[in-house]
Amino acid sequence: MQDIPGNIEIRTPAAHAPRTFDDPEEAVACLAALYDEAVDFLTGAFETAMREGHPGMRQRAFYPEVRITTTSHSKMDSRLSFGHVAAPGTYATTITRPDLFEHYLRQQLELLIRMHGVPVQVGPSSVPIPIHFAVAAKSDITVPQEGAAAFPLRDVFDVPDLTSTNDDIVNGTHTPEVDGTEPLALFTAQRVDYSLARLAHYTATDPEHFQNHVLFTNYQFYVSEFEAFARKMLADSDSGYTSFVSTGNVEITDAEAEIAPVLKMPQMPTYHLKRPNGAGITLVNIGVGPSNAKTATDHIAVLRPHAWMMVGHCAGLRNSQSLGDFVLAHAYLREDRVLDDDLPVWVPIPALAEIQVALETAVAEVTELSGYELKRVMRTGTVASVDNRNWELRDMSGPVQRLSQSRAIALDMESATIAANGFRFRVPYGTLLCVSDKPLHGELKLPGMATDFYRTQVARHLLIGIHAMEQLREMPLERIHSRKLRSFYETAFL
Repeated sequence: MQDIPGNIEIRTPAAHAPRTFDDPEEAVACLAALYDEAVDFLTGAFETAMREGHPGMRQRAFYPEVRITTTSHSKMDSRLSFGHVAAPGTYATTITRPDLFEHYLRQQLELLIRMHGVPVQVGPSSVPIPIHFAVAAKSDITVPQEGAAAFPLRDVFDVPDLTSTNDDIVNGTHTPEVDGTEPLALFTAQRVDYSLARLAHYTATDPEHFQNHVLFTNYQFYVSEFEAFARKMLADSDSGYTSFVSTGNVEITDAEAEIAPVLKMPQMPTYHLKRPNGAGITLVNIGVGPSNAKTATDHIAVLRPHAWMMVGHCAGLRNSQSLGDFVLAHAYLREDRVLDDDLPVWVPIPALAEIQVALETAVAEVTELSGYELKRVMRTGTVASVDNRNWELRDMSGPVQRLSQSRAIALDMESATIAANGFRFRVPYGTLLCVSDKPLHGELKLPGMATDFYRTQVARHLLIGIHAMEQLREMPLERIHSRKLRSFYETAFL
């Protein structure tokens, strides 16, 4: 137990002195033990309080943390954009769900220890775990709404604190702690927990099912094709894929297994074709609009995926384009506005060579076209993303002039948002769109015109995205995570 100002007694788990490790597996095991002890303490105290009433004191447990102190300016491997700190000093981050991030944490700590030749320190932090996040993984425990319990919940337990849960680190606006400690990771434990809870809500699948390669689409038509591909892979024992997870955490390993229809679809239906160590593919139907695109990527980013791509529909802006043609984005015109406060519009969003090559190669494989012939079905250039679905109904002189000046070849409502958030969160990104209408040239998206297009093009488009992700899966992490995504003063963790 401990006291705080006002003589309010606080009950906490037994104190643990920090320990040092030069073995990443032992360090992660210690993080897991500290986290599990803290969560068990809080859930036990919560269940008792719900059953017996106010315990007469606060109940508090803390996130574990990992920190490293270096004193050397030693030069690091210039090919790596991560795995090392920028300058001598002390760096730390709080950790949540070591079970979920076990593979990731081992990778990051192994690099850190090897690069700097010093051990890492693991121990409890001074950051309390909110009770909502402590019980989030316990399906049999529900936190009551404010006023539903016999006592105010925040009188006994810590609750989420949004004043300290923010994106200051990723946005480059973070200031060091009073003692000079700098961040070791892009996200704090509470920021991660916040997103894990939102992901489960928006996608109706648990965070542990998400894979390292994420495809976003803006049409439900892609889902049935993804499930068909998944079943084909499950039927092939040499494919390497192990299971398919549908909305509601329904997981199948048999290609013939039935999946019952979902009575209530979530806002962003999500599906996972899994491989060991998260090397599979996740498909998220984000729906239409930049707000959804930002919401999805804001939360998926904490899982530290290796790449995400948009494979949706767009308006073709050139008369030379045909319905069904592909558009490979090399640049973005950002008129979506949802990220302007986090990433100013003057920040360039560069194309990433590894992603671009993977997508172009995949298009060539699926269409069986190459070289100059590939230009018959695919254009490269600027994609514009707007925040108004009915942009065609505005006075066209302004929008058309800007689109022309930007040399844009396609327009949608999500791609620039996904790419910009990929840049902001240091997640490799790409865009391959399919032309579904040409509003500037009299071909509007109408039911009769769309039927044949959807039937013939969706499967091919999705397969291209999958093939591109499978190419990226075979690349070393240091090649995919381009230095273009990292500033000159970055966190060590990917």
